Amino acid sequence: MTSPLRVLLTRWVQDGSIPGAAALLGRGADPPVVCMGEAWIGGPPMGADTIVRIQSMTKPVIAAATLQLVQAGRLALQDSVTQWLPELASRRVLTSPGASIDDTVPAERDITVRDLLTNASGYGAQIEPTPLQAAMIANGTEAGAEALALAPTQWLERLADLPLAFQPGHGWRYHHSFGILGILLQRVVDRPLQEHLTETLFAPLGMHDTGYVVPAADRGRLAAGYRLEEHGLVETEPAGAGFYVDPPFDVCHGELVSTLADFHRFARCLQDGGRWQGRHLLSSDLVAQMRRDQVPQASKTPESFFPGFWADSGWGYGGAVDIAGAHTGRFGWSGGQGTHFYLDPDGTIGILLTQVELGERTFPLMGEFAETPPDRDVSRRNAPDRLPR
Repeated sequence: MTSPLRVLLTRWVQDGSIPGAAALLGRGADPPVVCMGEAWIGGPPMGADTIVRIQSMTKPVIAAATLQLVQAGRLALQDSVTQWLPELASRRVLTSPGASIDDTVPAERDITVRDLLTNASGYGAQIEPTPLQAAMIANGTEAGAEALALAPTQWLERLADLPLAFQPGHGWRYHHSFGILGILLQRVVDRPLQEHLTETLFAPLGMHDTGYVVPAADRGRLAAGYRLEEHGLVETEPAGAGFYVDPPFDVCHGELVSTLADFHRFARCLQDGGRWQGRHLLSSDLVAQMRRDQVPQASKTPESFFPGFWADSGWGYGGAVDIAGAHTGRFGWSGGQGTHFYLDPDGTIGILLTQVELGERTFPLMGEFAETPPDRDVSRRNAPDRLPR
């Protein structure tokens, strides 16, 4: 019997909507894996070791690294960030989210570490047209599909030139808090963030293909990036080249590349309460906090994110939490280059990696994947793909 996951991905590959996909859906160390199609058009088969741009699936990784420092006593959730990020001292705040850029009042308090984890810093993507959105576009700090154009300090300084959309802790805006958090972590540990993440997360978990840059020896495994337009797929990032192979500056405020095999190890660690091979990389209590809705109802305003998001969703530390409906308790998130993962309370892990930019034509794939049932009756002989050991 063919698994529902294989049926789903076969349909999307065969109709030309995605060149290929690597996915898994199930429990434990050896879940059913499905790899379909090509890593790029005319390229090698997509595999569990194909390197992909996970973009915003970086957020739970950075959240876990932050909570490790909290666990070690090097940070506290209520710490002001200004001792490491003096650029963010003495903030000004818009009198309302749509106010003129100079219609501000002083911030009532500093931004905290917890504010960054919960997207409550006052910085973030502006979904509706506002003077603040226009100012972010003008100074190069608005979020978009393009690669980073500013080095960390320059990006942070330009953000600091802008007012906050709301008082710290009293609203929600997506994305920018995690770029700030990456810079914060690098300054706290006083060394390149890649080195720190490798020592504390990637090496212990065996995530050898995860990082901010693809090493020269591994470039042949970096998939191409695409956008699905009316007449088909358009390449946006070359295979084995581009920003992630040779970034022009430090990218601690950026996003990671990874593989299906690597990210499954990270997901398993979270699913097992922060444990990996008998060692607690993160306490079960902090993992539980990470997977619990941390956003007050008053912050779930219509202009804060896409319409309907808050109807049955909340936000933990680094990912969304289903708070109602058939998947109550599910924790997970997507990446803008066509990736998605989730952890269910029953132990199920779902991970889907494509490299086709999320948009009107590709969001349905993520929705279908989220509703695909794990087929626990599929023989491993009928699911020959395996995670690399």
